[in-house]
Amino acid sequence: MKFVMLLNHKKIKNAPGKFLLRCFKTGVAMEIIFYHPTFDTPYWIAELTKKLPGANVRAWQRGDNAPADYALVWHPPVEMLQGRNLKAVFALGAGVDSILSKLKAHPEMLPDAIPLYRLEDTGMGSQMQEYAVSQVLHWFRRFDDYQQLQREGRWQPLADYNHDEFTIGIMGAGVLGSKVAQSLLPWGFPVRSWSRSRKDWPQVTSFAGESELAEFLRDTRVLINLLPNTAETIGIIDQSLLAQLPDNSYVLNLARGVHVVEDDLLAALDSGKLKAAMLDVFSREPLPQESPLWRHPRVTMTPHVAAVTRPQEAISYIAQTISQLERGEQVDGQVDRVRGY
Repeated sequence: MKFVMLLNHKKIKNAPGKFLLRCFKTGVAMEIIFYHPTFDTPYWIAELTKKLPGANVRAWQRGDNAPADYALVWHPPVEMLQGRNLKAVFALGAGVDSILSKLKAHPEMLPDAIPLYRLEDTGMGSQMQEYAVSQVLHWFRRFDDYQQLQREGRWQPLADYNHDEFTIGIMGAGVLGSKVAQSLLPWGFPVRSWSRSRKDWPQVTSFAGESELAEFLRDTRVLINLLPNTAETIGIIDQSLLAQLPDNSYVLNLARGVHVVEDDLLAALDSGKLKAAMLDVFSREPLPQESPLWRHPRVTMTPHVAAVTRPQEAISYIAQTISQLERGEQVDGQVDRVRGY
């Protein structure tokens, strides 16, 4: 238990994080538990402590049942959260799949009354923009075709693609989908989005709901997947969906591997319906060596690195959000557990 003294309330009133020193009449430091199986835990704890002076941030270990106000987690063990009277839980990434899947089997792990937050951007948006723009331009300038000609030892200029015939369709219109759409517009491509509800984004044609999916797909030359992982979206990119794209289309999956039926994707590539696919995520990770995706000549892949959590941006976001919650303010990023995002 820690006790602190207010020397000048007015001076620290609006300083970021320093309001925590007041400890709200109790004089007890705020307790934050942290768990991530791969992050540099000492670094995160040190930086969080700088951003939230007066808070006690500790690495959670098995058997730690001491009180806590907030939990910062990634793939948390059930016992870490179960039975705690937390003010909020923060997932240390944009996805909350692991937490929600555990909640199905262990609903007592996190009562509905405890809000769950995810990192909506924190540097991920710019990374997704870089990834998407670089790959779309790679296909648009036919660099994949020129690489094949190089392997064949052939010097052969190819006809250019036209911007107006290279429509980009983004499935998933959340924060990251919005960022990717914005980054593609300056290059002159027609951009459209498809999501659960209609969006009002400048220069982007919005489609919504199952009834408009076919229309969305009809002229989409490059399909970019940024959907959330929900019961409704698992396996959505299957043979039926791919068949509705124009011939020689492209698929760029930046969301979750479970969205794509990999056998159907391979069949579409082999038939010529798809010209190429760029995959950052897979149904099983690491991708098993026996997967034919490793060896397919028109599949390019990266090991789930399209957008990773950037510590400084994430730490600043978490510290700011905790500060806002403590002041009773409205904040963004709370997960709707029914929708799954």
